[in-house]
Amino acid sequence: MTTAPECPSAGGAPRPRSRRRRDTEHRLAHDTDVWVASAAPDGAPHLVPLSFDWDGETLLMATPAGSPTGRNLAATGVVRLGLGHTRDVTVIDGRVEVLEIGALPPERGDRFAARAGFDPRGADTPYRWFRVRPHRVQAWREENELAERELMRGGVWLG
Repeated sequence: MTTAPECPSAGGAPRPRSRRRRDTEHRLAHDTDVWVASAAPDGAPHLVPLSFDWDGETLLMATPAGSPTGRNLAATGVVRLGLGHTRDVTVIDGRVEVLEIGALPPERGDRFAARAGFDPRGADTPYRWFRVRPHRVQAWREENELAERELMRGGVWLG
């Protein structure tokens, strides 16, 4: 797995927003897994890692329809994703579109399978696709990057 450059030691100069966006886009294009935080309608939280594919606008994930994550995403339509490690994190808040496993064009499913290393279309357990459209993206490494951590607001990249 290719990742964005490692973060500098603590106390380094903060990255400008343009660099944070490039680093975030690199992670989206090259990382394979993301932490998926969802909540049941009653508020019970759930956190799991899932593989994803980024097409430049949305993240595509797959998980069993009956799993806690699958049920939560279908019920609420919102998700928070954590990409990277704790000293170089990207947090993505997004809206979720739920798709039946046969709903995507075959080439889109093939692309996901190649990147993720598994193909949910052939699983014995019924899977669904979950397409996430980011509406807020934040990225930071250290405390000195907190002030300008927001990279996307309302689905539009800033600066």
